[in-house]
Amino acid sequence: MTHEQIWAPWRLAYIQQEGKGAEGAEPDHRELTFLEGAEPSCFLCQAVADGEDRRRYVVLRGERSITVLNRYPYNNGHLLVAPCPHRARLDELSGSEQSELAEVITRMVGLLETVLSPHGFNIGLNLGRVAGAGLPGHLHWHVVPRWSGDANFMSTLASIRVIPQSLEALWEALTTELAR
Repeated sequence: MTHEQIWAPWRLAYIQQEGKGAEGAEPDHRELTFLEGAEPSCFLCQAVADGEDRRRYVVLRGERSITVLNRYPYNNGHLLVAPCPHRARLDELSGSEQSELAEVITRMVGLLETVLSPHGFNIGLNLGRVAGAGLPGHLHWHVVPRWSGDANFMSTLASIRVIPQSLEALWEALTTELAR
């Protein structure tokens, strides 16, 4: 019996990060200017404070929101849309923050439809760790493109997902389309 290897070396960072705090937060020894109330170990707060969008996989910066590629995606094109301030609860959002977040989520669905042509989407928010939030202190909506048949045999047999595109290539495709 023969089998093929599936290499996903980017997953090692996720596995090693488990139980160590904010999902995907990288040690950053540069001086960043954080918003008031920010959590310096939060990868979303770091992305807001950092101007290196490619390094942080920031797809879009709004006045009150930020959109980043999920470093550990459920599917190709998995985005996180978050308020810029570190907010843990929906009732902490201002009306203008809520409006911008809804507008950005809608815009990101259109962007992903143009760039990746998915058949559908899962869009959701996990409130609190018991609800599945990997970063319970900073609200963020998941925008996950879906295709017919994307839950293939790999998930059933080996708890593996195969993501067909690098984060770098996806970041380039999305930011290029946004710049048009």
